[in-house]
Amino acid sequence: MFIVTNRIKTKLGFAEKMAPNFTKPGALQEMEGFVKVEVTLTQNLTEYDELNVNMYWENLEAFEAWKNSDAFKESHKRPEPGSKAASQESPLLGNELVISKVASTIEAIPSK
Repeated sequence: MFIVTNRIKTKLGFAEKMAPNFTKPGALQEMEGFVKVEVTLTQNLTEYDELNVNMYWENLEAFEAWKNSDAFKESHKRPEPGSKAASQESPLLGNELVISKVASTIEAIPSK
């Protein structure tokens, strides 16, 4: 299994507002090899907010298929030039994509 993390820096006060946008139902859920998305908020930052969008995939080929899909392009398109949304200042300060292979796991033992 692979975890593809998009570390997104935003202006203060924006990460928590943006987090639900990454877990809306949609085409991603139907992609072959997709497992789940988790969004985490980095704590104790003072200069910016950071959210980590962790996408779990069975293999990297499945992630690449998502990244090259029309559904991905549609979900990441920018606002139309001249629109109200395009004229608003973006809260995004930057991002970094990190790909990790799960090497070892342990799970809780169910209570009796």
